[in-house]
Amino acid sequence: MAGGRIRDEDIALVRERSSIVDVAGEQVTLKNAGGGNLKGLCPFHDEKTPSFTVSQARNVWFCHGCGEGGDVINFVQKIDHLSFIEAVERLADRAGLELRRVEGGPAPARPQAGQRQRLVAAHVAAQEFYAEQLLTPGARAAREFLAERGFDRAAAQRYGCGFAPAEWDLLVRHLRQKGFSAAEMETAGLARPARSGSLVDRFRRRLLWPIRDVSGDVIGFGARKLFDDDDGPKYLNTPETPLYKKSHVLYGIDQAKREIAKQGRAVIVEGYTDVMACHLAGVTTAVATCGTSFGADHIGVLRRLLLDTDAFAGEIIFTFDGDAAGQKAALRAFGDDQRFVSQTFIAVSPDSMDPCELRLAKGDLAVRDLVASREPLIAFALRSTLARYDLDTVEGRVAALRATAPMVAKIKDRSLLTGYAQKLAGDIGVDVDQVRTAVRNAGSEGAAVPAPRPSALAPDNPRLVVEREALKLAVQQPVLAGPVFDAVDETHYAHPPYRDVRAAIGAAGGASAGVAGAGWVNSVRDACPDLAAQMLVMELAVEPVRYDGEPDSAYLHVVLARLQLAGLHQRIGEVKSRLQRINPVTEADEYRARFTELVALEQHSRALKEKAAGGL
Repeated sequence: MAGGRIRDEDIALVRERSSIVDVAGEQVTLKNAGGGNLKGLCPFHDEKTPSFTVSQARNVWFCHGCGEGGDVINFVQKIDHLSFIEAVERLADRAGLELRRVEGGPAPARPQAGQRQRLVAAHVAAQEFYAEQLLTPGARAAREFLAERGFDRAAAQRYGCGFAPAEWDLLVRHLRQKGFSAAEMETAGLARPARSGSLVDRFRRRLLWPIRDVSGDVIGFGARKLFDDDDGPKYLNTPETPLYKKSHVLYGIDQAKREIAKQGRAVIVEGYTDVMACHLAGVTTAVATCGTSFGADHIGVLRRLLLDTDAFAGEIIFTFDGDAAGQKAALRAFGDDQRFVSQTFIAVSPDSMDPCELRLAKGDLAVRDLVASREPLIAFALRSTLARYDLDTVEGRVAALRATAPMVAKIKDRSLLTGYAQKLAGDIGVDVDQVRTAVRNAGSEGAAVPAPRPSALAPDNPRLVVEREALKLAVQQPVLAGPVFDAVDETHYAHPPYRDVRAAIGAAGGASAGVAGAGWVNSVRDACPDLAAQMLVMELAVEPVRYDGEPDSAYLHVVLARLQLAGLHQRIGEVKSRLQRINPVTEADEYRARFTELVALEQHSRALKEKAAGGL
């Protein structure tokens, strides 16, 4: 990497050529929110109602839920835990831009070259190495494993499958030749120290699948045992690293994410070969966990892709083996079901085959039919739970009702409650009123007191609405606002946070100095005195103006006239009050001065009222 800092004009070009809609859209499903904005579920906090707002015109984003916001560079920084320079470099690579550096600037030290980029590069080099090894004579067992499960060479290449050779340090030596240090290889989880103190490959004599994050970067590997004399576990995954967090990773998400968002459906399977089988069979929304059970962090990833909200009915379909372990996993999934707003289903093969086995035995259509024959997860969970009790005895029926009533009480769709209460009564063999009472009691016991919603930034009164509208125009369209906006200083703003933002606009050079876009928004944000004002700037940058159509000069004058009128009316009231307290005989000079001021103020007020004719 060349020395010196990146040229400012190149950073500006990266910002200009990098669409926040495209970049954020890889992490979040965005829907049209009107006014040229898009909305989705925030990737930085858990929410049920979309608060993450993207302004396509200004190339900025803001979350009304957690208050985070910024431009496309800030988004990449936060989502991938990168420094500013690392984020610029990543976006430059994405946009095909070559970054120039200021000559004579300090050369960044090696660790500052971007740890994440270095670790990803090491994984890419390792994946290419493993893929080449899959074609060697020593990888025959790996190729046979894939072939026996119906995967040809094209499938292996599509999913980047590879083979870790038997030699102790072949990958280590290969990566050293590529310029990677021992510390980088160990940190990446690709190598480990041996008892002798030397570094050896973590994976040996195994079939490997590269594990990618939602953006497509290789961040780890899953390795399957092939030989009987391998005393390790059946599957060995990359350990926890700065890149690889198993509780956040879903295998196949990079290939499935667009279809998940498009179809509003995600299919959860159990293994790497199941994902491959599903995708090749036409079930293109399949993903799998990597060495851990399906949990809350995985749910967060899927909810953002599904736009899992009260207004959208997506589907989560779990596939499990029909054996006891599969049923246990399905019931555990039901515990997580309440984290989704989407409807959750389960698909279990009648022959207790996983999707890979099913495709091999009965073909692609059987895999698609398995998903199509899904059953509501609540129905499966109730049936599986009831099977544990002897419903021919009073004790068994009481225990069964005690176990299942809380499950019915958790059903999100309240319109289904009556139906499932009636069904449960029939299945157990008790009166439906008894079930309804049990469900009602279970629901009241588990009810949580809702947390109070935070109050809005400012009361919704006409004056503050106008103040906010004026600031939006200056932040979003500084060229339109220009000198007209700049002529009305912060003394006309009653709300302290709005006054701070108006002062920041002035500190950034005024609207006259601005050009619409992320650069101007960032300049205003950086001039703010505190975090609250910075958050407000980002909120104003994405909030639609209260005008049908594109704001014009006439609308600007209406807004600024109304802004001044509010303060002017207050001043007129103060002068009138003062006049009432002045004796016109003994304080004649003071009285005349205040009266003259009142006449001028009212004359100004009439002029402003003419400009302000019309509505917001």
